[in-house]
Amino acid sequence: MKTFRRAATSARGDRVIARRRVRGIALGGAVLLGLGLMIWVSDRITLQGERTIYTVTCEPDVWEGTRCMGRLAPGDRYAFRASALRGEVIYWVRGSTEPSSTYADCKVVDRNNWTCSIPSGQKASIAFEMKKGRPTRLNDGKVIPFHDVPKWKWWLLKFGGGVFAGSLN
Repeated sequence: MKTFRRAATSARGDRVIARRRVRGIALGGAVLLGLGLMIWVSDRITLQGERTIYTVTCEPDVWEGTRCMGRLAPGDRYAFRASALRGEVIYWVRGSTEPSSTYADCKVVDRNNWTCSIPSGQKASIAFEMKKGRPTRLNDGKVIPFHDVPKWKWWLLKFGGGVFAGSLN
């Protein structure tokens, strides 16, 4: 009789240990998944070493500074791939059928810090310079004016519809 009780108690204890182990593995997996999602959303790490700028439009096109007086909608995603070795930056609009273009005369530190000279006749883009991962905003007619948002907000606008009113901040 005592042997049966010990065996039953031992089996119950083994099940408790197994449940705790499964919970620990599930919790660890959830934490890793959450960290991976946060890194992806922040756009800090990309497989290709690119920088993408997520733009938004205002419907109707009425802006007061960074405030849209209508409804925000996802705009184009401009991608930039900088090469310090070749001294160039390739850029394109993600999802567009238009071919990519290249700035050939560039000083590239890394994907977040570069500046390029723009020859006349160069296809327009939103930036010819990045500082700390942000395109510089010059109103000299060389770049396309734009309003941008973080990656996570752009995806929410794309799949969540009118989650945000008119403010980018």
